[in-house]
Amino acid sequence: MEMRKKTIEEMMKSGEMYNSSDDALYEEQWRLNDIVYDYNQTRPSDRERQQRLLHNLLGGIGEHCVIEPPLRASWGKNTYLGDDVYVNFNLTLVDDTDICIGDGVMIGPNVTIATAAHPLDAGLRRQGMQMNRPVTIGSGAWIGAGVIILPGVTIGENTTIGAGSIVTNDIPADVVAYGNPCRVRKEL
Repeated sequence: MEMRKKTIEEMMKSGEMYNSSDDALYEEQWRLNDIVYDYNQTRPSDRERQQRLLHNLLGGIGEHCVIEPPLRASWGKNTYLGDDVYVNFNLTLVDDTDICIGDGVMIGPNVTIATAAHPLDAGLRRQGMQMNRPVTIGSGAWIGAGVIILPGVTIGENTTIGAGSIVTNDIPADVVAYGNPCRVRKEL
């Protein structure tokens, strides 16, 4: 039986190392980044246009979601929002694979959510190699200002992540966690 070679898009979602310096990837990324640019140029009161642009950009978006501009996204198409999500300004999405955000999530200003990682071997990095791990934020979570969420992290439902935290590992549901690295400090 002949094995089918994975597409670059499949490799991006697989967690395997792949070469990210592909011309077709750049073309698609630039097209999506143009939508991000247009989004960031909208008037604050033009929520209708903002919603149209978000629907063209994101992989999925629920009802009653707000992302305050400016927004930065590597792709946008790999980010999925549930219903009633509120995101304050300066969200950065390094969404080279899936970022899934549940219903009723609140995200403070200046938050970074990253799925892309690079090999420790400098020679591989120079070749453009990277691997991606998805990030999941459970429904009802609150992500404080200035939080950085690293690749592969899952944050449980109803959890609060304190401002300025760097989330390097999974955080369970129904807790308050903060720090660098982020750790559970209190059960709710």
